[in-house]
Amino acid sequence: MLVCISAISAAQLDQMKKKEGESVSLDPGVIKHPNDVLMWYFNDSLIAEITGDQSKICTDVQCDERFRDRLKLDHQTGFLTITNTRITDSGAYELKINSSRFNISRNAFGVDTDGVSVMEGDSVALHTDVKMTQQDRIRWYFNSIRIAEIIYKHSKICTDEQCKERFRGRLKLDSHTGDLTITNIRTTDAGVYKLLMNSRNSDRIFNVAVSVSAAEQNEMKRKSVKEGESVTLDPGVIKPNDLMRWYFNDILVDEITGDQSKICTDDQCKESFRDRLKLDHQTGSLTIMNITNTDSGDYKLLIINSRFSIIRSFSVIVTCECNSVIQCLRKILLQLFSLLIISIIFTCKSKQQIPSELCFSHISQMCVYCSNRR
Repeated sequence: MLVCISAISAAQLDQMKKKEGESVSLDPGVIKHPNDVLMWYFNDSLIAEITGDQSKICTDVQCDERFRDRLKLDHQTGFLTITNTRITDSGAYELKINSSRFNISRNAFGVDTDGVSVMEGDSVALHTDVKMTQQDRIRWYFNSIRIAEIIYKHSKICTDEQCKERFRGRLKLDSHTGDLTITNIRTTDAGVYKLLMNSRNSDRIFNVAVSVSAAEQNEMKRKSVKEGESVTLDPGVIKPNDLMRWYFNDILVDEITGDQSKICTDDQCKESFRDRLKLDHQTGSLTIMNITNTDSGDYKLLIINSRFSIIRSFSVIVTCECNSVIQCLRKILLQLFSLLIISIIFTCKSKQQIPSELCFSHISQMCVYCSNRR
């Protein structure tokens, strides 16, 4: 007799949430018999097999490269163990069992590890993916210590001295979603953050890694460049497919969404940069060409996906090459004056107070109408 059991739906997937470095064992859920053939698949690729008294693990180069001797197969039970788990091990594991009595195909295992890699000084928001109701209760834990709680719109953050000493006012809770934000993150903030919700059957675990030494951070985030040269701001991210937005002094200048990108969609940005921005769609890096003194300032990168958001800050300082101090000051004042004019034009246009042309009739009267040009 042959009995076929169809694959279990995604809604019935057994979720195995683990942090990086831990081990996870996947249980076949059946009693193995001597002649059974068990085949384990990861994202539709065969990674392990038991046939009679023979077993094989990672018979192809791709599997070897991915798991690097981190798979173990129990020949007696069919258990598959993944040791020292990594973010790249997240995905669907399928078990197929063939025997003289039945065939089973089980899509019943999901290994889910939310890895968040940030740099010192970043701000990171860990998302709940819910909108809170009056019945919801959300609790956040850091390395098994409760650090925040919200019941509907009433929140508590760091109720004990240990938490206050560690985070020092750098935690924020969104009253509508329960999202947890850690500002100005430090290496001591690295670890496991656990989200518990009374409306969910499972937990959500975030493994936050804080990287980059102080010297490397300064090199990446603080740029000093001479006028007329180009400078590139590198996001330093692994997943360029996330939504990415670049801001200059809190004004949106660039955006990448999926396979679409936008540069300078408003008049103020166009006036300031005048086609001098380039955006690398593959990496998300922003390049400013033929840089001027008015390009000095703070640039912020916002990276958003469904699990978390990161804000990364960059500082650009533009230096000028001048033959004398007076010449240098004159150049800076001229550029500041130009920036002031651009700001006035933008403000007036936005308020729809002037016609298409603007006249300057007196140094103390910056914005006037010319009645003969109406």
